[in-house]
Amino acid sequence: MVENLALLWVFASLSIPVLSRHDEFFFDKFNGLHNNLSLNGAAEIEKNGVIRLTNDTRRSIGHAFYSSPIQFKNSTDGKAFSFSTAFTFAMVPEHPKLGGHGLAFTISPTKGLGGALPIGYLGLFNASSNGNFSNHVFAVEFDTVQGFDLGDINDNHVGIDINSLTSNASVPAAYFVDNSTRKELNLKSGMTIQAWIDYDSVRNELNVRLSPSSVKPKSSILSFHVDLSPILEESMFIGFSASTGVLVSSHYVFGWSFKMNGKAKSLSLTHPPTFPVPRKKHMALNICISVSTAFVLILFPIAVALPLIRRTKNLDVIEAWVLNLGPRPFSYQELNQATRGFKDTERLGFGGFGQVYKGNLPNSNTPVAVKRISHESKQGLREFICEIKSIGRLRHRNLVQLLGWCRRGGDLLLVYDFMPNGSLDKYLFDEPKTILSWKQRFKIIKGVASGLLYLHEEWQQTVIHRDIKAGNVLLDSELNGRLSDFGLAKLYEHGSNPITTKVVGTLGYLAPELTRTGKPTTSSDVFAFGALLLEIICGRRPIERKALPEELFLVDWVWEKWREGAIHEVVDKRLNGKYDEMEVALVLKLGLMCSNNAPGARPTMRQAMRYLEGEVGLPELLTPPDK
Repeated sequence: MVENLALLWVFASLSIPVLSRHDEFFFDKFNGLHNNLSLNGAAEIEKNGVIRLTNDTRRSIGHAFYSSPIQFKNSTDGKAFSFSTAFTFAMVPEHPKLGGHGLAFTISPTKGLGGALPIGYLGLFNASSNGNFSNHVFAVEFDTVQGFDLGDINDNHVGIDINSLTSNASVPAAYFVDNSTRKELNLKSGMTIQAWIDYDSVRNELNVRLSPSSVKPKSSILSFHVDLSPILEESMFIGFSASTGVLVSSHYVFGWSFKMNGKAKSLSLTHPPTFPVPRKKHMALNICISVSTAFVLILFPIAVALPLIRRTKNLDVIEAWVLNLGPRPFSYQELNQATRGFKDTERLGFGGFGQVYKGNLPNSNTPVAVKRISHESKQGLREFICEIKSIGRLRHRNLVQLLGWCRRGGDLLLVYDFMPNGSLDKYLFDEPKTILSWKQRFKIIKGVASGLLYLHEEWQQTVIHRDIKAGNVLLDSELNGRLSDFGLAKLYEHGSNPITTKVVGTLGYLAPELTRTGKPTTSSDVFAFGALLLEIICGRRPIERKALPEELFLVDWVWEKWREGAIHEVVDKRLNGKYDEMEVALVLKLGLMCSNNAPGARPTMRQAMRYLEGEVGLPELLTPPDK
């Protein structure tokens, strides 16, 4: 008995971290006998001493944090300390070529990260908290799914995240064999990879290195100049976070070292650890499950009178229902030929849950835009049906016209009028090649307002768009603004109460009441329209992370300038002062009215349209309730 206890003590001591006054620890493996790690969600320690952050559960989160907080800042001058960490990890996706979704090394004020979501948020943030400066979260992400809404560069990258999953800097995953030879590294290959993250507080520089070996490369793949002092609090927790989505992946951490004000020890990969490989599942089964789920959640109210049928027949029911909506079905061969085999050179960009290609219909040579929705996503199929349902019968000069659709196996395709001038955001942000005049901008504003009025009041049902933003306003050959991307739209009978649903949309355009009620309304669309008005005038996004603190939130900045009587200071400098001052003041004032935190204080789209047309004057602009 004594011998067994002695052996147990020796085994446990191998995994107990070596602590010092410099906050240093080293785990060459993990086990459940010590309490130096705090696990939650799907995270667990396997019998072989490996942390498995996620398993084959969809939309799950796993956290593994060092139990004790670590002092990251000098209490006298508030300057962050230098730190260094190394860890070995592997990602084993359910399907070899698809990730699901990734992991992140994290420094956070808490171990719990309450309210965080899986999928693209990696268990760190949610739609409301993503991008908030109050988060005080620093992370280095190892991402294996390209999140278009988060600006991901690809589906195999490393990114530096400060308070947001929109990376401050990112690069494709790779490593240096020597100082100059760079080799690609597939994060979702299942191979064991070592990562080193070093922060130099003197030089304010963060460096990330990767390698499939035990040797730390001399050159970093990602170097970023940043002072973490304003981000980090005095006492922080460190650890790992991972998540899955519709596609899953097992995210493993094998060993981990950390040192404050020094260099963390590298881990040996001479004898790489073994770990279980998830059992592969048939893709066809996943698609079938996704389709049947979409039928239950979306089409059941319509098909309630239909007899219950076998799941394998649900696809035919969906097609028959869609067929009666108006837009004609295209053959896959037509669209494949139109887009030259969906060639990369024909790709226009990325839409909701898919890629958009330019095409010319074979028989008529009519230019079209073809959105190809990812067939791996259940949400993608819902969007496919929702777009046909919501805009299949809509007819308005300021809406992008849906011409037809196609479904071939897992390929889901929507065909639209081609908008030769692309999306409005390309003319407003960063360094646009063409600067829109004020006359052109005012025409776009009135066009979008007219389209929204049609959706809210003039069609046979109330249509709530739910994702109004510059990126979803397309410009035709005459630079008329047309609303597009109805994948998130909701339809209601006029006068009925909207139901509670999942909060979706884009940060900066979300009405504040949505996070409380979960009910999208015409008023929440008006709030997003207000943000759109301000960004068209100012030539910047609703949340500009590179701006000065007082200019971070566009609506707050415009309010401040309005009170100071200096509204000319917010107008896009690229207009060079060439604009109608009365029209600009009108649109600014309307934008602030629409952006009011109180839904009842916002105008309806009919009122907004009357203001824009000069039929009635705007009322006095009151200070927002929270000012």
